[in-house]
Order: sequence, then structure tokens, then C-alpha cells
Amino acid sequence: MEFLYNVFVFLHFASWALVFGGSIASLRTKALYKGVSHGAMGAAAAGIIMVGIAEMGGLWDDGGPSMAKIGVKLVVALAVAVLAVLAVRKGEDVSPGLKRSVLGLTLVNILVAVFWN
Repeated sequence: MEFLYNVFVFLHFASWALVFGGSIASLRTKALYKGVSHGAMGAAAAGIIMVGIAEMGGLWDDGGPSMAKIGVKLVVALAVAVLAVLAVRKGEDVSPGLKRSVLGLTLVNILVAVFWN
């Protein structure tokens, strides 16, 4: 079970890297790269699966992370996914504020993951 959990941790990190890098790369373009929305949805799905595997497999029997932290990360991840999908659907008419909000919320999610113990 731990190996499977680690596979989804890797997918979660890789997906957030795609969102972060794609958001930065698309700041100078008119549209948001499609990979950003795919990465955001993948990161949210991988995070949900990680929590399920950890809870079912007893990987967090020593306490694990706070469920409040997990909830905040889930809400932020879903917000990033929704905003990224909306931005991709707009095509070339994406406002810079929408792209920056995807990037900013991605950074918030990373900061919560790192600094909330």
C-alpha cells in the first residue's frame, strides 16, 4: 500500500509542477496552456486518492496530517482546477488576472502543504 501511496505522491507533485510551470510560461501569452487545467485536475484527483489510500492502508495511524489542512488544500485545488478550466475554455480572451489567480492559488496550495504542520 505504501508503494501505491508513493506513486500518487509523485503524480501529485508532477501535476502541481505542471500547473506552476505552465502558469508561469503562459503569463506572456494570450491564452492559458491546456496542460495547466489537466495538471490541476490531476493534482486534485491524485490528492484525493492519496488521502483515501493513506486512510484505508493505515499509513497515517500515527496521526498523519491535520484534516483541516487536507480540507483547505482540497478547496484550493478545486478552485485552481475550476479557474484553469474556465481560462482554457476562454481561449485567447483570458484576462491576465485569471491567469495570475491560477498561479497565486497554486502557490497558496504549495505554501499550505509545506508550512502547515
